[in-house]
Amino acid sequence: MSLLGIDLGTTGCKAGVFARNGDCIAQAYREYDMLHPQPGWSELDSRLVWSKTREVIAEVAAPAKHDPITALSVSAFGEAFVPVSKNRELLDNSILCVDDRGVEHVKRMVAAFGREALYRINPNLLGPNYSMPKLLWLRENRPEIFQNADYFLLWSDLTAFLLGCDPVTNNSHANRTLLFDLKKNDWSDVLLKWSGIPREKLGRVVSGGDIIGTVSDAMAEKLGLPKGVQVVAGGHDQCCNALGCGAVSAGKAVYGLGSFDCITPVYSKPSGTLEMLRENLNIEHHVLPGLYVSFLYNQSGLLVKWFRDTFASGAGSYEQLDSEMPVPPTRLLVLPHFDTPPHHSPDTAGVIAGLRTDTKRGEILKAIIEGATCYFVEGIQSLHTLGIDTAAFIASGGGARSDAGLQIRADIFGIPIIRPRITEAGLLGAAILAGISTGVFASAGEAVELFVHEERMFEPDAARHEFYRQKVQLYRQLYSANRALLGGLQAL
Repeated sequence: MSLLGIDLGTTGCKAGVFARNGDCIAQAYREYDMLHPQPGWSELDSRLVWSKTREVIAEVAAPAKHDPITALSVSAFGEAFVPVSKNRELLDNSILCVDDRGVEHVKRMVAAFGREALYRINPNLLGPNYSMPKLLWLRENRPEIFQNADYFLLWSDLTAFLLGCDPVTNNSHANRTLLFDLKKNDWSDVLLKWSGIPREKLGRVVSGGDIIGTVSDAMAEKLGLPKGVQVVAGGHDQCCNALGCGAVSAGKAVYGLGSFDCITPVYSKPSGTLEMLRENLNIEHHVLPGLYVSFLYNQSGLLVKWFRDTFASGAGSYEQLDSEMPVPPTRLLVLPHFDTPPHHSPDTAGVIAGLRTDTKRGEILKAIIEGATCYFVEGIQSLHTLGIDTAAFIASGGGARSDAGLQIRADIFGIPIIRPRITEAGLLGAAILAGISTGVFASAGEAVELFVHEERMFEPDAARHEFYRQKVQLYRQLYSANRALLGGLQAL
């Protein structure tokens, strides 16, 4: 028997089949682009993403016929939902978290409840990136779509629904809507009433790892899957990344490098909830019971893709661009506030400072990675303040294959970065979750023993760390000194 993991990201989708002994039988990937119908709008073509998802599933199903797939689960990016009908028709594009729409509803929510009261129900850092503000925008601006949609499903559960399962929402993704009560592990009656969003349009809440159905016979035939493949509720991609990196107990921390860079510490339920708020940290269910996670994130991977597509379209692969980066730290400063500024502040933007006529393309790329990494230093200090351990980071995602990228991060943080043998941890975590829930593995620990092995550790260089320690101070000054100017620019 084998297990299928599916991982949907902001810029591409992947599928992977893993044998019971830990071997990867097959992997497939398809890329897609964000759409920007208007300035500040960011969407995905829902039908295209689903088409690409079917392609990767079919591609990996074929070589797995000798070791039939018995179960699958889906890891996916958060917040973005799709309006869908009961007969599984996709009704509109998917609005992404970096989209500006709905900010007025966040302001209304804060005025109605206050940040602390909201955090006690749904412990997230408020901003327009979550699903609820977009849903309210949709209701006001595209009322026919809102009314015709039987469900609004986030991508992991939408994929399961399109494969033939009932409409549900897993708890880690439900948390990303701003409509979820963490303590109840269910939709919040208070927040649903305030928003006016009908509960029946959101799907029943389940926990990551719950068995939610099987792939329909018709869909199995189309995709080349065996009949009766069980579907296990997946989760937010960073939670699945954590599982796929072996973070199955408190005290582990994962560094995901995909479209977004995301630091994900794993811990037991915190006792001081408001202390987490004061340190600007969210709280979310892990896909494993009894564990929780927080996220420090920015769009580092999207910035690298933007740089490639805008300034280096003829350079070839990311590996080629990596080879152009200088070994020493750069003397450029990048403020990586392009679409996802700190705490969703609207009065900032991206900055590249220190350019000269002899500045090379590789220096700019390295400076973008440096700036996106400096962004996290304050958040890591907040984790330490709360006693959340980050003695080392386990790297995952496509960016984890870059030796240069991991070394930059180790040097800036002064913390070792561990690269596991399998870096597509979202895929692997989804497959492991499917195996745990269907009895293939007796426990998460048993699965980790089989699948998660260290390939290389990147130790920080002491001299470069000292240079970066000073650069972090300049980075902080760059934001402080330019905030009013950038705010004025955004207001034009």
